[in-house]
Amino acid sequence: MSINLDVLTALSDLNIPVTFQTYSGKADTYITFFTYLDKPELHGDDKEFTTGQYIQIDVWSKGDYNQLVIDVHNRLKEVGFRKLNFYDLYEKDIKVYHKVMRYVIEKEAQRWRK
Repeated sequence: MSINLDVLTALSDLNIPVTFQTYSGKADTYITFFTYLDKPELHGDDKEFTTGQYIQIDVWSKGDYNQLVIDVHNRLKEVGFRKLNFYDLYEKDIKVYHKVMRYVIEKEAQRWRK
C-alpha cells in the first residue's frame, strides 16, 4: 500500500476533508498531508532493507482543533506511525489556525527492478 493510501485510510472516518498537499474546498476545518522525506533506515551488505517514510499532517481550522489533533494522532499511531514533533502556527493572511504534525513509519524497502 502506498503511504498516501495509508494516511487516507487511517483518517477516512474523521468526517472532514483529507487531501494530498492542497485543499481547494470551502470547509473551515480540513487536513492536508505530504511526504517530506523518504530514506533508507536499515542497510546490510550494501542493500536497503527498511525505508523510513516521513510525513507531515497539517490540520487547518478557524476554530478549536484540539480534539481533532488527538483523533488524528490516535489513528496514525494505531496503524504504525511514530510521532516526531508537533507545532502550532497561525496563518495571518488567511486567518486560520494550523497544527503541524510530523511522523515516520518504517516499511520493508521496495525492490527496484533493473
